[in-house]
Amino acid sequence: MDGKTKAKAAIAYFSRHHGNTKKLLDAIKDSADIELIDVVEHDKADLTGYGIIGFASGTYFGKFNKRVVEFARNNLPSNKQVFLINTYGLRAANTKEMEQIINERSGRLLGTYGCRGYDTFGPLKMIGGIAKGHPDENEVKGAVEFFRKIMAGK
Repeated sequence: MDGKTKAKAAIAYFSRHHGNTKKLLDAIKDSADIELIDVVEHDKADLTGYGIIGFASGTYFGKFNKRVVEFARNNLPSNKQVFLINTYGLRAANTKEMEQIINERSGRLLGTYGCRGYDTFGPLKMIGGIAKGHPDENEVKGAVEFFRKIMAGK
């Protein structure tokens, strides 16, 4: 986004509240040449030059954050290889809405990685939240390994 040579992969993400999703993405960025695009700061981006595009979000009411969904709907070029990453308190996000966008653009879903994340939304705050300490070191390593496999085409 700054005019330099583009990375081979980009990940558009939404990570607020506890930064669970960003923790995974920072670890991936430390291990690979990727462009991270915060969908709160950028509602548009030219993704045509990226070979692989990821979308990452915490789970909100069982789905990817609506800003990530809208970003994908408005910016995902046709015929791209795509992957998804999500963090969640109780259960992984339903990815059908994201998969529909990928299919509408004749894209190919390469895989999905999800792991627990500290969650204090709504009434969970009253009990101190759930999934404290997550994503943990093994889950972060799992995200990095998932990304390496995606990039290696395995």
